[in-house]
Amino acid sequence: MSLACRKFNGHNDRPWLVWLHGLLGCGDEWLPLVNLCAQHPSLVIDLPGHGDSTDVRVKDLLEMSCLLSETLAEQQISKYWLIGYSLGGRIAMYHACYGDNQGLCGLLVEGGNPGLFSQQERNNRLEHDRNWAGRFRSQPIEQVLSDWYQQPVFSDLLPAQRQQLIKVRRHNNGNGVANMLENTSLGHQPWLVPVLQQLALPFVYLCGENDKKFQQLAKRCALPLQTIPHVGHNAHRADTAAFVAVVNHFLSLFNV
Repeated sequence: MSLACRKFNGHNDRPWLVWLHGLLGCGDEWLPLVNLCAQHPSLVIDLPGHGDSTDVRVKDLLEMSCLLSETLAEQQISKYWLIGYSLGGRIAMYHACYGDNQGLCGLLVEGGNPGLFSQQERNNRLEHDRNWAGRFRSQPIEQVLSDWYQQPVFSDLLPAQRQQLIKVRRHNNGNGVANMLENTSLGHQPWLVPVLQQLALPFVYLCGENDKKFQQLAKRCALPLQTIPHVGHNAHRADTAAFVAVVNHFLSLFNV
């Protein structure tokens, strides 16, 4: 089994950029960035429960990491960088720490949480995610999305931006989103910070200047923070050009 994915700029002989979207997203969201990184071959992936991988289900992050490896093998990709946003960033970090990371050249993580330190925090998060999953399964998705984007992490969104996200993401399958939310919950994720700090891989943690929560998290965990000016949690969507400029500069440091 493998995930739905699409290749771009495959004629280039550089290591691949593998793009992992966030919860409620899909691989196509990355296309404006892929076009601005055309000097690199890119693979955009639809995560389980999303896009053309709606019918794919994983039971945990380990199974997700194995499925990522199987997808890369099927696509004959042996050298690659992982670029992940939010849930995709957590998957990228977990894969680097505990997955089959042979061939992984480096990590670019946007607003991904490296884990919760205490069992109480993890239990609280599991309950939080179960509640949202129950709503995604049982209520009209537009209604759930309207409340989802009122969460503090999205506080920088203007009303029109919030409505646009709801419009784009109302086509999601509620059951698929719910399964992924529960099974890969931050409450199930290990505390990755000690392993991340020992990785002998290039790693940058990208964060919107207005995303105070994740900036503080990055500083507290001593992650290699790089901020994107004037934007919030979803920096790559809010200012694609600024985000790509940072990505391309970071890659250039390693002759990529």
